[in-house]
Amino acid sequence: MEIQENFVNKVVTSGLITLNLEDYFDKGPRLVYDIKENLFHGLMLREKDFREFIKGHDWTSYTGKNVAVTCSTDAIVPTWAYMLLANKMKPYANEVVFGTLATLEAVLFSKALAKIDLQPFANERVVIKGCADIEIPVSAYVEITGLLTPVVKSIMYGEPCSTVPIYKRKD
Repeated sequence: MEIQENFVNKVVTSGLITLNLEDYFDKGPRLVYDIKENLFHGLMLREKDFREFIKGHDWTSYTGKNVAVTCSTDAIVPTWAYMLLANKMKPYANEVVFGTLATLEAVLFSKALAKIDLQPFANERVVIKGCADIEIPVSAYVEITGLLTPVVKSIMYGEPCSTVPIYKRKD
């Protein structure tokens, strides 16, 4: 007697849509520009010296890069100095932000998520994938939740086989 078993993949038949935030990761190179290299005695920025640096620096070296501009020392740095850096980098760089690499990552995800077409998720049950091969900032999970909540039927976090409920629309 032959026993035939039919296995049904309940995840596939569940109608869940998996959204993987890794798909919105900007693959461009990242770098930190630390203005401490431009400080006089590591304490303060001198305008004349800084403007000479601005004129002579090769800004094309930032082409296609994502740049976080910061100062890692407790120094006197006027706001206009960061503005000058951004002004010179932006024509070449993909993105320029003030802050750390974590700040840069949050901004890159925010901009990518803002471009998502939400229509395919309308009235659907969505699982926001929890495990990733790259580090996804928590801010990206918060932002996608805010974007999806008005349009979806439900939001879950994790993997389709093991989810944590986040939101369910009351019909």
